[in-house]
Amino acid sequence: MPRKPKFIAGPSRLSKILEELRKPPRLTLAGVKALKMTLAVRNDHFGARHFMKEELPRIRYANPTLDIQVNKVSKTKADVWSPQMTLEFRNGDTHKIDMGKKWSTSIFEELMNVAGGNAWERWKAEREAQGLPVIEGAHRARSMESRLREQATEQAIAQEAALRIALEEEAAASRPKTGAAAVLP
Repeated sequence: MPRKPKFIAGPSRLSKILEELRKPPRLTLAGVKALKMTLAVRNDHFGARHFMKEELPRIRYANPTLDIQVNKVSKTKADVWSPQMTLEFRNGDTHKIDMGKKWSTSIFEELMNVAGGNAWERWKAEREAQGLPVIEGAHRARSMESRLREQATEQAIAQEAALRIALEEEAAASRPKTGAAAVLP
């Protein structure tokens, strides 16, 4: 009877998780005592939710003593508020990061620029020297965010034009009729 072939197992689930947590750059936040996030539970704040899912575990792994609080609030369509991250530094200063209408990579880059310290500056210098993007996917996020801003501006201009036309029509209707328009029904 022939021998059974040996099965060589691939990487375990745990080793894949550790690989994801340890991937560069290491997300050490210099001088940060607490990180607090407020965002919608569902239907909005997509970039903030993706940031929480993708980057917050890496931040926790690199900063085990950091106090991280995530406040998920239910939000209706009528509510208009933006997700926010508050960084509390050891020296008592606080810094707020608005996460509204941003991709997770943009939020990540802004956080690291504020609190990344020397390690983050070295990482940026190395990536720029190699001709690589600082964060994978950040260039797509920037172009998409600028497109969203342009669309919002176009919508505001269209609303303003529609309002102006409505006001002109209302003003024209309130003027007294003269000539043939006054005589004919």
